[in-house]
Amino acid sequence: MVRVSGMILVSMVFCIFIAVSAAAAGGDLDDAIRRHRMGVLVVEARPGVSVGVEQVRHEFWFGAAISSSMFRGRGDSEDARKYKEVFLANFNAAVTENALKWHAMEPRRGRVDYSVVDAILEWTEANEIPLRGHNIFWGIPGRVQDWQKQMDDKELYEALEARATSIGRRYKGRFAEYDLNNEMIHGNYYADRLGPGITKQMAMWVKAADPEARLYLNDYDILTGNRLGDYIRHIRGLVDEGAPIDGVGVQGHLHADSFDAGKLRHALDKLGEEGLPICITEFNFPGQRSRVYQRRDLELTAQEEQAKAEALREYYRICFGHPGVKGILMWGFWERANWIPQSSLYRRDWSPTAAAKAYRDLVFGEWWTRWEGKAGQDGYCRVPAFFGRYRVSVEGIEKTVHLKKAAGRASVSFR
Repeated sequence: MVRVSGMILVSMVFCIFIAVSAAAAGGDLDDAIRRHRMGVLVVEARPGVSVGVEQVRHEFWFGAAISSSMFRGRGDSEDARKYKEVFLANFNAAVTENALKWHAMEPRRGRVDYSVVDAILEWTEANEIPLRGHNIFWGIPGRVQDWQKQMDDKELYEALEARATSIGRRYKGRFAEYDLNNEMIHGNYYADRLGPGITKQMAMWVKAADPEARLYLNDYDILTGNRLGDYIRHIRGLVDEGAPIDGVGVQGHLHADSFDAGKLRHALDKLGEEGLPICITEFNFPGQRSRVYQRRDLELTAQEEQAKAEALREYYRICFGHPGVKGILMWGFWERANWIPQSSLYRRDWSPTAAAKAYRDLVFGEWWTRWEGKAGQDGYCRVPAFFGRYRVSVEGIEKTVHLKKAAGRASVSFR
């Protein structure tokens, strides 16, 4: 690795362009992670007794997209079993990759297939995995079914209401959040046909059917800085209109064989000023503008795999260290079920890449709290810990406690 004026050059192909000083990229991020992702877990017990603290799950979402193919009637295949096993070993949150999309559920008018969405929800609920619904609407003209385009405006309006209402009612309280209408700053067939107020109306229909539904915007080329201003204006316009928007989704795959860390941090800072939770919804590295995009025949060299791992590590550190970010979800983790196979953590034979090690070293190593010690003479242990769920043991007794960011502190007593 060669350092040149704060820029880390990892290989001839993969580079992380750091637009900040080397100190800011290191020590400042470590400090930000401590400040924004850690609280204090207080254990009360008899003075001098042994206490064990073991993290069970992060509060922050470290998630991935779920492939429909693993839940489409072949769930007992060896690949499906392995896929689910590896998912649970690595991730604590999920998003539907394609299953919920309208054109996937209802390619023909009136023939709605709920089976894949139902199967995914059944599995995620059984494993306590919060699931994002991606997406209720997708107004990019090429993603709108032909049968909708053949409707008159009144019929289209009624079809949108029926879709929003049916999803809200059927899955009431089950999805952790939804992408309301995907990629609106890049195309919005529904607004073009029915006027800009249709987005607010979509949200109101969903909320009427499921008042607890949390609705996110979701768009791309934001974290690169290219459409950041457009997105912020879009967010503010909807909020000023009174649309019930609960959060901001930003896709993390529009970089190329490199990403600009300075632009990433700047984009997160500007989005954070809007006061809405931020979710990194679709992360791949290398990304959509890389040389390997749509070139499944290209394999990364060992050097490139290592560079990918270092890039992933830096990207995750920046996002984890930002107070406005609630989670980051990969858009695929296995080569056979990932639209950019070379960005996967696991190869076709399920062997881990260097990026898998880097990911696990962060999430389950550097950012995972394990502590053993003795209660002080005052009968207390005060343990700095990452926000999440914990198993605390004292003299053979175990208790579960949740250390939440909103509180910053949690206590458990064994007296």
